[in-house]
Amino acid sequence: MAPVDISFLVFFRVALGVLLAISMERFLAYGWVDQLLLAPSFRFKYFGFHWVEPLPREQLLLLFRVLVGLGLAVAAGLCFRLSAILLALGLSYIQLIDVSTYLNHYYLAALLAWLLAFSPAHRARSMDAWLGRLWARACGYAEPAPVTQVATAFLWLLRCQIGLVYFCAGLAKLQSDWLLYAQPLRIWLGASTDLPLLGPMFTWPGVPLVISWIGFLFDTTIVLWLSRSRTRPYAYALVLLFHTLTRALFAIGMFPWIMSACALIFFPPEAAQRLWMGLARRFSSGAPGTTPKRASASPFARSALVRAGLLVGCLYVAFQVVMPFRYLAYGGNVLWHEQGMRFSWRVMVRAKGGTVAFLVKLPDQERKVFVDPNTYLTSFQENEMAGQPDLILQMAQYIGREYEAREKRPVEVYATARISLNGRRAAPLVDPSVNLMTVRDGLGPASWILPAPTEAPPLIVPVL
Repeated sequence: MAPVDISFLVFFRVALGVLLAISMERFLAYGWVDQLLLAPSFRFKYFGFHWVEPLPREQLLLLFRVLVGLGLAVAAGLCFRLSAILLALGLSYIQLIDVSTYLNHYYLAALLAWLLAFSPAHRARSMDAWLGRLWARACGYAEPAPVTQVATAFLWLLRCQIGLVYFCAGLAKLQSDWLLYAQPLRIWLGASTDLPLLGPMFTWPGVPLVISWIGFLFDTTIVLWLSRSRTRPYAYALVLLFHTLTRALFAIGMFPWIMSACALIFFPPEAAQRLWMGLARRFSSGAPGTTPKRASASPFARSALVRAGLLVGCLYVAFQVVMPFRYLAYGGNVLWHEQGMRFSWRVMVRAKGGTVAFLVKLPDQERKVFVDPNTYLTSFQENEMAGQPDLILQMAQYIGREYEAREKRPVEVYATARISLNGRRAAPLVDPSVNLMTVRDGLGPASWILPAPTEAPPLIVPVL
């Protein structure tokens, strides 16, 4: 395929860098570094990453300040390759500290940062490009020809990533709880009846179901409408409206702004060129990184490096396509057993809550000890653990190891977890007769997780 205008990639670099800088600053401003990462005495780990621990407080706070600067450096295209890789590494590290802090938009931010880090987004309208020209002038060399084009593969790679987020989020809603019972949206809207203008509407019986269908149709079809030139402007206006409303109704952080900016990737690549030209006319034409009118990019050679890059890109897309559907290998209701839930773009499709208690038993004695998890966890962690069996297993085994070290002998640990899914009556989540010290954590099916309840969720009607 022929190369395309690089302006879209420049815009993506600026937008993502600024948004990630704001996101890291929010962590500092709201005290989330302390609350989420430092306050817990126990942290849940991703499979294979049990070795990841948080830095000491001052160093971790410094890391977040550095990430703010790196985000701005990426936006400006300053030492871009190093800045972008360090930003992606930092975001990935923060993700791995504690599973209980997992959110889809944190995962998306890290993926986009990595994709940007290996792109040539700094080749135009960047501090790197400007400094390169200054250096050439100072040394008496001919100025390098400005880069105006980029391989089409970068455009389609970003489109595939953003398209998968929307489409998989829509497919996750293709189930009875969402489309027939408007759950869990009915629960959440019932808690928002005090909002101006919209709040009273949420008390009307049919409104949650209508909004559920709108959300399903939006997620499953928006990429199609953004991909067609005749519908693209209207579709993007709908994107802005949709994400503005979700930001007003739900506490989902930077996700609406990131998706609103990323959806622009479906516009023609040269559309961003008109934006940059308009800015260039408004400000000085000699501003850092402004591309002169002369020259053009050289043709892209089909080198071994380019072919290797295309292969890696295809493998990445294939991996991203497979990951959201790995839950099919486990069977059952993924919203209940959670196997295959993370990294699948299942955005806001389940509300779970309940209680979990642990029983420690010494095999050669009659003594039994009931352990409340709030002894080890923050309220946030405890709430997150309640609906996620793998986290219950981690907690049980941590408690067991602690008692074994104290008693100097093996112990048994059992969990009693009664959980409500999307407003249903609480039901047992894990088998209380299974000694969790004998269970090996892994990627295989977990037979110790009980089947999901088969009853339909209730039709809860909020009352003013």
